[in-house]
Amino acid sequence: MIVDDHPVVRDGLRGMFDHVADIEVVAEASDGFEALAMARRARPHVVLMDLRMPGLDGVGAIRRLRADHPEIKVVVLTTYDTDADVARAMAAGVAGYLLKDAPREELHRAVRTAAAGGAVLAPSVASALLSRPGAQEPSPRELEVLRLVARGSANKEIARTLLISETTVKTHLKHVFAKLGVESRAAAVVVAMERGLI
Repeated sequence: MIVDDHPVVRDGLRGMFDHVADIEVVAEASDGFEALAMARRARPHVVLMDLRMPGLDGVGAIRRLRADHPEIKVVVLTTYDTDADVARAMAAGVAGYLLKDAPREELHRAVRTAAAGGAVLAPSVASALLSRPGAQEPSPRELEVLRLVARGSANKEIARTLLISETTVKTHLKHVFAKLGVESRAAAVVVAMERGLI
């Protein structure tokens, strides 16, 4: 599903996916409220979400979508890459953050990666996350948890695989976020991959 308040942008994005065999645009919305209504009807696997829109903005819509439909992956597609915008989007639980100057192939790859449970960030966003001060190395156990997150495993699956409780998984992830200076699973995976930790 494409969510953007500019019809020309929506048309352009739809055109980028027109002849892609494994990706179908099932819905479009012009603001956050419309996105929530369309998500209930269309049940998209991935949402490309603009951040700045009238009414309910992108971050507000992401929070509501993640609460109502946790299975839907959201990739921010915006022109803004300020620290504040990135931090708010990551805290809301996005699977990715791309800029609107991304090439068509990168958009296709981002949708596929998000649908498979992976994370994707624009290079400038990844660099900003990597340059945050005070980052520490996660422990070997925390990295085990993060590797499973990178494969798309939910907390319950991770707990079962590692023979630990879901509460322990959440604690490990909380420590990972703090050590890597990030606020979401997607950002943690990307930063860890950029550093060669996983």
